[in-house]
Amino acid sequence: MKNTITAILIALVLIGGAFIFSKSSSGPDTGPIVNNNNGVSGSNVKIENGVQIIELKAKGGYFPRTSVAKAGIPTILRFNTSGTFDCSSAVRIPSMNLSRNLPISGATDIELGNPSAGTFRGSCGMGMYPFEVEFQN
Repeated sequence: MKNTITAILIALVLIGGAFIFSKSSSGPDTGPIVNNNNGVSGSNVKIENGVQIIELKAKGGYFPRTSVAKAGIPTILRFNTSGTFDCSSAVRIPSMNLSRNLPISGATDIELGNPSAGTFRGSCGMGMYPFEVEFQN
């Protein structure tokens, strides 16, 4: 009986530790990050050769969850995966009628054209992990 109770306590400690570790390793959702990079807001947003690239990490959700970018210029949404096996490895963008499976590791680009000002939304394949891009003039 004493061995059973000890085993249960050890299991609970390990499960609790794993839960705490998984929450801290994915990082908190801090909202948009602003640094005014070439007139574009967000450290995950850059302009290369006249094309705006918005980079999102896809693993256990999409990070950052909210991005701020410039409206009216050619834009690519780039999903970066690294050992991603959860439902964030499948992305859905309802406004584009798009569903795409992402590779376990690598980068996947989705061209958005020249988005108008407003909020662009997407989610994982199951709808559990949303993300959005606020396009501003």
